[in-house]
Amino acid sequence: MIPHPASIVIVGAGHAGGTAAIELRRLGYAGALVLVGDEVHPPYQRPPLSKAFLGGAVEPQALSLKPAAFYAEHAIERVVASVASIDRAARRVLLDDGRSIAYETLILATGARARQLDVPGAELDGVFHLRGIDDAQRLRAALRPGLRLAVVGGGYVGLEVAAAARGLGLEVCVIEREPRLLARVASPAIGDFYATAHRARGVEVRTGTRVTAFAGSHAVTGVVLADGSEIACDAVLVGVGAMALDTLARAAGLECENGIVVDADARTRDSHVYAIGDATWRPLPLYDGRHARLESVSNALEQARRAAHGILGLPLPAHEVPWFWSEQFDLRLQIAGLAFDCDTTVLRGAPADGKFAVFHLRGDRVLAAEAVNVPLDFLAAKQFIAAGTAIDPAKLADPAIKAKDSARA
Repeated sequence: MIPHPASIVIVGAGHAGGTAAIELRRLGYAGALVLVGDEVHPPYQRPPLSKAFLGGAVEPQALSLKPAAFYAEHAIERVVASVASIDRAARRVLLDDGRSIAYETLILATGARARQLDVPGAELDGVFHLRGIDDAQRLRAALRPGLRLAVVGGGYVGLEVAAAARGLGLEVCVIEREPRLLARVASPAIGDFYATAHRARGVEVRTGTRVTAFAGSHAVTGVVLADGSEIACDAVLVGVGAMALDTLARAAGLECENGIVVDADARTRDSHVYAIGDATWRPLPLYDGRHARLESVSNALEQARRAAHGILGLPLPAHEVPWFWSEQFDLRLQIAGLAFDCDTTVLRGAPADGKFAVFHLRGDRVLAAEAVNVPLDFLAAKQFIAAGTAIDPAKLADPAIKAKDSARA
């Protein structure tokens, strides 16, 4: 067994960083463990911020990965500060208040930041972004019945906020630059389904529409479109994606692409530095060695666990099938896998019924599936992808046959 490092510093106290700290202690690591983050809140779940939290069904304390007292009880030192730089030669993390922390092993879990829309008026009061719990609390306070919310961006976050706001009694307009909703993250069938679902529930959906400015003097009063028209509103949520927070890693000389470059075990080229979570550009072992940056809880958990096991010289957990989920109104979308180079699409069930799945195949292998309100189809897809199971497309398309029974004999 390899010797454990005398000290581990984790930079980034989000879902990935918090999980890594918790996992290290669970696995028996007894050395110095420091968790550095710039939020006063202990590590928490982010996905509910655009869903149940905005709707008022969940309060901040319910989002925490562990109670605040857990960290002191398990000798995990929480440092609330921003990191100014990393001195890899000296193996020290330098904080913006002048302090420095020595490490033997460093885990970077710096996450991502909300992409800004570079248009006039972006700084106006009432223009919101959603990344952390403080963002969500400010947005929630602005979502009052009868007000008008404009959502710029028809991706998961934008549509989840639109659904939550509609449930709170606001008038909502979603503005998407691409020809359809979810254009970069889901299939046309799913994007069209959610456009129909939102419109049926009173959301105005405008696709193929570009925003050129936000109107207003101090507070936003409208969204100006490329054709010169203006959509009046009382608040705006900008949800146009996220960018990896890899500035520290780049400045420290670590290799970065669309994020911090790591191997399948979350290791960087520096043997003393690991990186996990939304900030990483990682290989996908189940997808022919492709690389991607995955913004998902499943990715954060997988990398945190593999890093913790690797640091302690323990057998590594199996690689997981990437998975994602979204809740909008009473519709739960679960996605398994990634649809790279697929040649066949199988529709299982009818979108009009509000329960269906879209399977993406290469030959007779499932590479990805999108399931709306059919969790068993999602679970079957995860199993097919992990095992590389050959399936019968005709059986898979037949809702009378259980998805798991569509494997070839």
